[in-house]
Amino acid sequence: AFFALLILLLIGFILYQSLKAPISVVIQAGHEGRTCGNTGAVCKNYKEVAWNIKVADMTAKQLEAWGIDVRRVPADTLPVRAKIAVAIHFDSAKHICRSGASVGYPDTNASRTFARHWKALYKPCFPFTWHTDNFTDNLKHYYAYHTIHAEKFLVLELGEITCQKQTAWLKPRLHKIALLIAYAIAKELGKQVPKPPVL
Repeated sequence: AFFALLILLLIGFILYQSLKAPISVVIQAGHEGRTCGNTGAVCKNYKEVAWNIKVADMTAKQLEAWGIDVRRVPADTLPVRAKIAVAIHFDSAKHICRSGASVGYPDTNASRTFARHWKALYKPCFPFTWHTDNFTDNLKHYYAYHTIHAEKFLVLELGEITCQKQTAWLKPRLHKIALLIAYAIAKELGKQVPKPPVL
């Protein structure tokens, strides 16, 4: 009887979430909260998850400052519906400095258009390698697409944390990158917000 009650409560929670209006934005910090398995790249003094959290927090804070309702979530979260979802990541490479920035998204026109808008902002600034969209299975079939149900969903790989040249460029610009992400999201929502300074 106890387990049957738990199942009924879970079904009720899922139904309740499905009937709620979607939140405007969900920001996910990749690998946050995990202690084993896929915990993110590590290179010398840099941990991907720490950078993911930092950028995700700053992005969410800026969106809130603009009056946009946003939910910050870790790597693993309960199902949630959103208009826009963005997962923050940094890439790594076995052969250092062979990777760089990229973007992944589910196969929808809305997400594909959002990816094009994001690249128009970040690509002129990021002076290193750019990969084609969805160039890995982890980008194309990102696990959170099934728990964070968003009209537009991007997985952002913002640079290679295993490349010293890239980390030297990225580290002093993390705040500006977060502002650029927040700006891209706000524009997708039709908000008139100030464009951040050049990276």
